[in-house]
Amino acid sequence: MTNIAQARSFDGAAAAYAANRPSYPPALLDAVEELSGRPLKGARVADIGAGTGLATALLHARGADVIAVEPGPGMASQFRLGLPRVPLVLGDGNDLPLATGSGDLVTYAQAWHWTDPGKSVPEALRVLRPGGALALWWNDSDSTVPWMADQEGRLRRLCGAQQATPDPTARFRGLPHQLGAVTRQLSWTRTVPLDAHLANLASYSDFLVLGEAGTGAFLAAERDLLNGVFPDGRVEESCVVSLAVAVC
Repeated sequence: MTNIAQARSFDGAAAAYAANRPSYPPALLDAVEELSGRPLKGARVADIGAGTGLATALLHARGADVIAVEPGPGMASQFRLGLPRVPLVLGDGNDLPLATGSGDLVTYAQAWHWTDPGKSVPEALRVLRPGGALALWWNDSDSTVPWMADQEGRLRRLCGAQQATPDPTARFRGLPHQLGAVTRQLSWTRTVPLDAHLANLASYSDFLVLGEAGTGAFLAAERDLLNGVFPDGRVEESCVVSLAVAVC
């Protein structure tokens, strides 16, 4: 299955994605402002691969003038339910439906890996005005937390991955070194009901591709394991946000 086809798998689970995926900590946007050298308030921001609008909502709340770009019609429909006043256009990062020099900041929240950097880098640079910035970030489980590292190993085995959990910053290697991207990692936690934690796992693209028949037993086993770790039914998820910002 191609990246594009796997990305489109989210369309059928857009409501669950919006309800259960973790958002991002305020410190992330503080870091974006610091590394880009300008405040988000009043900035013209294009949020690419916006999905259901998790990052777009935070950028909008900071006072940015945001336009969202999303390739999936199902995700776009869910976006419009949550953010009806934020402009949204259908499109993808390899061929942005945006004017040249129209953005102060182009962001990819959990979305850059679905693009071809040979196409998405030139497109981002085209859309940015001189002195604008490109920002990429991802949420990942904190592998220093034992129960999360154990779960990550089980997830990789379920999906047939052979290698160890990769370095999250490896995703930034598609950025040309000439851009001089600065990277940062930020740790944060959220506490959610066990059902929400499992529903978040079920919204992963690998799960969506496998389908319920391929993941039902796994999720049932995870429920049993985590009931032992979190007997009150509240799961503390520890996350690490990996961020790269390049001023162009």
